[in-house]
Amino acid sequence: MRMNKYKTTDFLKGFLTHAFLMAVTLTCVFPLFWMARSALMTNETIFTDRSLIPKVIEFGNFPSAWIEGNFGMYFLNSVFYTATVVIGIILVASLAAYSFSRLRFPGKNIFFYMFILAMMIPLPGSFVPLVVLMNKLGLVNTRIGYILCMINVGLSVSILLLKTFFDKMPSDLEDAARIDGCGPLEVWWHVALPLARPAIAVVAIFNSLIVWNEFILANLLLTDDSLMTLQTGLYKFQGPNLANYPVLMAGLTISAVPIIMIYLFMQKHIVKGLSTGDFIG
Repeated sequence: MRMNKYKTTDFLKGFLTHAFLMAVTLTCVFPLFWMARSALMTNETIFTDRSLIPKVIEFGNFPSAWIEGNFGMYFLNSVFYTATVVIGIILVASLAAYSFSRLRFPGKNIFFYMFILAMMIPLPGSFVPLVVLMNKLGLVNTRIGYILCMINVGLSVSILLLKTFFDKMPSDLEDAARIDGCGPLEVWWHVALPLARPAIAVVAIFNSLIVWNEFILANLLLTDDSLMTLQTGLYKFQGPNLANYPVLMAGLTISAVPIIMIYLFMQKHIVKGLSTGDFIG
């Protein structure tokens, strides 16, 4: 009798847990589904067709958004900015985190706490000094200026995550590499980075989301049409096409699909890092 009671309790707990998770998942996925659904409709049927699957599917909205909105150029710009910034953050943050974790030098704790304090500043609060600095350096409306600013935005959290990982990393492999004649940079490249793949995956996906979806700083720094990101281009495209909802939804779908694909591709590495507790103490 008692065993049946325990089985019933476990079943109810599992059922309620899965029901809650499914409800949360639906609230996250349904807006994306509705956006893609609206992108496949015409402007006449979007307000009259209430079915989940449109009765009349219109694929022409995507070419219209891609060509009329100049999304091809904006898309390539965002891909370039995201890839460059994420690679830059991983290189700089991993070097800094490895130094804070493994090396001894004067002022190490002071510099590290400065990075921690920088995390307390809201991102929009750091945009004003960044724009002023870029103006003085003559890097406004340049690719390198925007890339440097976005690398700066993502460094603090990335250094903290990677340092936490390196602190927990066993030193045996590093000692073996030093015995073989490797210097600090070679140990970082051949030992620390390969072991830090779960943490690097988390850093990569989080910063990819930030760079891909960033709008305010891109709008302040990039005014030339050929340098705009997909988000600023989408905002510019929204004005004359505000009444053309399917084409606007097609543009939103184009901007959302790449970052979803990146997340799905990196998901196993993120789950591995989180579930094993490799870098979150």
